[in-house]
Amino acid sequence: MSNHLFDAIRAAAPGDAPFLHVNGSRTWTYDDALALSGRMASALETLGVRPGDRVAVQVEKSAEALILYLACVRSGAIYLPLNTAYTLTELDYFIGDAEPKLVVVSPAARDGVEPVAKPHGAMVETLDDDGTGSLLDLARDEPADFSNAQRSEDDLAAILYTSGTTGRSKGAMLSHGNLLSNALTLKDYWRVTGDDRLIHALPIFHTHGLFVATNVTLLAGASMFLLSKFDPEVVLSLMPKATMLMGVPTFYVRLLQSTRLDRQTTANMRLFISGSAPLLAETHTEFQARTGHAILERYGMTETNMNTSNPYAGKRFAGTVGFPLPGVTVRVTDPASGAVLPQDETGMIEIKGPNVFKGYWRMPEKTAAEFTADGFFISGDLGKIDGDGYLHIVGRSKDLVISGGYNIYPKEVETEIDLLEGVVESAVIGIPHPDFGEGVTAVVVRKPNAAVDEKTIAVALHDRLARYKQPKRIIFADDLPRNTMGKVQKNILRQQYADLYAIS
Repeated sequence: MSNHLFDAIRAAAPGDAPFLHVNGSRTWTYDDALALSGRMASALETLGVRPGDRVAVQVEKSAEALILYLACVRSGAIYLPLNTAYTLTELDYFIGDAEPKLVVVSPAARDGVEPVAKPHGAMVETLDDDGTGSLLDLARDEPADFSNAQRSEDDLAAILYTSGTTGRSKGAMLSHGNLLSNALTLKDYWRVTGDDRLIHALPIFHTHGLFVATNVTLLAGASMFLLSKFDPEVVLSLMPKATMLMGVPTFYVRLLQSTRLDRQTTANMRLFISGSAPLLAETHTEFQARTGHAILERYGMTETNMNTSNPYAGKRFAGTVGFPLPGVTVRVTDPASGAVLPQDETGMIEIKGPNVFKGYWRMPEKTAAEFTADGFFISGDLGKIDGDGYLHIVGRSKDLVISGGYNIYPKEVETEIDLLEGVVESAVIGIPHPDFGEGVTAVVVRKPNAAVDEKTIAVALHDRLARYKQPKRIIFADDLPRNTMGKVQKNILRQQYADLYAIS
């Protein structure tokens, strides 16, 4: 049967050529990976997973975890990756909202997750980063020759949850066509071939590491050094054997802290790509001076995959995210009137193309509100297009915090803080941070004579929020600035504490 995304992946697979080099140990060929994906897809079918069912996955990064994504594509299941830092409280929301047929977690997490999953009717199986677990036990005796589910370009391949500044996280529905069209475009735009060897140090529960890095590699027949985490010294040691690195700004900040980073070490590298958060101009400039390589910055979102990119051949300007990708239309409009603005005028960035998602899971009204009458997705980002056609991101219309490449919506953090004894209210903002792009920062108003302090709040949040959402600093203030309508003016707070994480 025709399976839109997997058919393209299999057609590009170069047989016994290497696909994954895992932490300096095992090398997986394409044949190895496709065979295991068939057995895992068969196991999913045996468990009762049918096309259109959701499979939620919260596991550590491994070759088997990546191959589970392929198995879901083959079986027609909708892949739902979840951040490994999410707490049981957070998992309860995602499982309740998506209603997955199956939840896959690490063996150590099973006892905690089963009581959360069972009330929502979800089965629980396990997968560990050492290649063990109940799902692999089930897959071991299944046939590798799986009859792929019929899936068209409009059928859903994945749901990725994204955060806004109000309400709960929303599930962005991504189709086979969304993922395939974007990966093929990026492969060509960045000139990725079977000779490329990518250093993959990104998480695989995020668009960047899962869809950009992995799908592009697969469709080019290239290979990856699959690292469990980012370690600058390990990455530097791989550069003489690699050709590409995809990372977030934090990667490049930390690489610059090593004396090993120089032109000789990076001589074999072809391309350094950065995304998921703004790259500081000084990082771009220093990296080019040290290595001779200009980092290629691009712009994407969970809802749209990648939209723009600095050119492969051509000037890469620090502080810009380049041009619209082929087949993608980007415009800047007046947020009030919707009128398209001329060059160099700041407004709302809107996007249209085959990369744009199908809408938010079970939120038809929210979906309708985020699209214009002529089909453009309203990104929520503010930007401008300069005279040379380069897109500049100048801010966000909402107060989303992006720290280390992860999106954090302030209301969720504020709600947890405001529940604490001795707290009147709080405001969570993002402050420029040399390592993380933005540091999650809480400004808290205490009740008179309250004993609550920074340590008290940090301890209280430890088991309530994923680590990346927890504030790096907690500041106490007598009150929060408000406008005449009573709305907290977070822009004033960001200005007031702009130098909080500055390196003196």
